[in-house]
Amino acid sequence: MDELKVFSGNAHPSLAQSICDYLQIPLGKVDAFEFSNENIFVRILENVRERDVFIVQPICSPVNRSLVELLIMLDAFRRASAGRITAVVPYYGYGRTDKKDQPRVPITARLIADLIATAGANRLLTIDLHAPQIQGFFTIPVDELATLSILHQYFQGKNLDNVTVVATDIGISKRARDFATKLNAPLAIMEKRRVGNADATEILNIIGDVQGRCALTVDDEIDTAGSLIDTVNTLLEHGATEVYACCTHPVFSGPAIQQIASSPVKEVVVTDTIPVTGNKKLDKITVLPIASLLGEAIQRIHTGSSVGAMFE
Repeated sequence: MDELKVFSGNAHPSLAQSICDYLQIPLGKVDAFEFSNENIFVRILENVRERDVFIVQPICSPVNRSLVELLIMLDAFRRASAGRITAVVPYYGYGRTDKKDQPRVPITARLIADLIATAGANRLLTIDLHAPQIQGFFTIPVDELATLSILHQYFQGKNLDNVTVVATDIGISKRARDFATKLNAPLAIMEKRRVGNADATEILNIIGDVQGRCALTVDDEIDTAGSLIDTVNTLLEHGATEVYACCTHPVFSGPAIQQIASSPVKEVVVTDTIPVTGNKKLDKITVLPIASLLGEAIQRIHTGSSVGAMFE
């Protein structure tokens, strides 16, 4: 496994190319496309026997196509006798279905973990899982990276005054507390509950004080942005002078872009775990690159160095 190879599916090829630029290696050649009957076909266009292979493919829109394409690519590399196969999944789709919180519902995040391992992955490299227990769903090693330092450096450079970091819900409070500690800022928490299975939430309370302060919300992903807009409006109603938002994964589905564009939020800062292209580009949306983070982790995995040391 002395030769490192990075390949990409169709979900985010520009991220894979940026990773290869960081590693100073060419992007691997693979042909992956969909027939007219919607069946996906993959052919590897170079020798990968006994190579150390990394496949970059976030499980993002179109989610089910991206997932199946990843599984087929894993199977192709396994059958091509790759030495080790690492699935690089910056965004782990279906991660929000991580527990059985109603009768007769699946734990889809566990199912996806089983599918990835069965298809041929020897390990997983991912970023900011929705819930830490997802790591335990896998029977293969999992390296979970964090974007905390990238987001922190950006906001530290903005020199915002009187900042209060706001966890958008109790589940993200630990990550938000770590963020607040790095910024030397107080923490507030939004107490809310999800309404049924719809993409809707109800805000119950704000734990903490935002009166007369600049609020900075922290979340792992922004989907339809409904929860974000409710949070921003509630913070302003409780006396916040202005609101900034940050998250790792810019899902931006449905009406998200229109809601963000018309909302009073000052800026939404995200990373490029998911491509932000076309009409998703707004002046108030800032996208921070993560290629160096993933590239460094890939290099360390390849050479047998510590990935955890990146965050010490």
